[in-house]
Amino acid sequence: MKKILLYIAGLLIILILLFLAFLGFASIQEYKPAKEISLLDFCEPDTLYPDSTYSVMIWNMGYGGLGANMDFFYDGGKMVRDTRKNVEKNIQAITSYIKSNDSIDFIMLQEIDFNSKRSYHLNQSDSLARVLPDHVGFFGINYLVDFVPVPLKSPLGEVKSGIAIYTKYQPETTFRYGFNVDYSWPKRLFMLKRCYLVCRYPMKNGKQLVLVNVHNSAYDDGSLRTDQLQVLEKFAQSEMLQGNYILFGGDWNQCPDKFRANFDQPFDTINISHLPETFLQGWKRYFTDSVPSNRRIISPYERGKTPVTVIDFFIASPNITLTDVSCADLGFLNSDHHPVMANLLLKE
Repeated sequence: MKKILLYIAGLLIILILLFLAFLGFASIQEYKPAKEISLLDFCEPDTLYPDSTYSVMIWNMGYGGLGANMDFFYDGGKMVRDTRKNVEKNIQAITSYIKSNDSIDFIMLQEIDFNSKRSYHLNQSDSLARVLPDHVGFFGINYLVDFVPVPLKSPLGEVKSGIAIYTKYQPETTFRYGFNVDYSWPKRLFMLKRCYLVCRYPMKNGKQLVLVNVHNSAYDDGSLRTDQLQVLEKFAQSEMLQGNYILFGGDWNQCPDKFRANFDQPFDTINISHLPETFLQGWKRYFTDSVPSNRRIISPYERGKTPVTVIDFFIASPNITLTDVSCADLGFLNSDHHPVMANLLLKE
């Protein structure tokens, strides 16, 4: 019995040492991006014109791994990743849809994988570049971990993912701005390092169009989202003081304030969160209430039964008007989000 106990104790010590070594390695490898990263070394920017209309699309691609057949363990489901065949099929369908809308001037995307186990290490930016040859793409990495150890039975593994802006017009500057990282060690080693992506375009009237791609936190108690909104509001107010035109678009992971659903599907009220009414007062939110932009992935999608919501939308400064706002109902076939499109008029 004594030998058995010694053996068990020795084994436990080895496991603890291995675990500590893993945390040490993860700490050394932790992604620690600077608060501001320039993504544009040089350029001859294109000039945009007031009283002109431009088109824009936002879409969370779900890295091609969250099609209608999927649930997801983070949302209470059981699955970790889809099959390679399905991921490839989803990416093909997503990029084909984007190609069919390649006349859109600004395309802001979230959850693009560059090298992740969950999407079989496919570089999805390559697929996008092939269907958008007339656009230039800028990327902000927000998830870079060598090995995500959960769930224990089938770890998520390596993740390299981010957000992007594809634009027909050459910006003057493009920056990745990092949000504060509030997760404590060691959890923060394996979590996203959220950011927002900003492209600036000179305008004929001496001002700038400031295009902002956002993808705010989802899996938190609300404190991270609150902090991120404070950062975005401070940024926006600074830009407005300069008379610039500012358009936010992306996945906010919360509904517009005072949102009321007008679709014939169950509204997702599980841990529901709304944008505060005090956020950027006087700025208009642009969305459609008749088509959901996101579905809950606690189980495979079933129209009429799966809870759905709107968390993908635009917020524009008062000197911008958006028209023809639409959300394409694709049945959540290839992503757990739908694309949202609009035209923007830059007022003189």
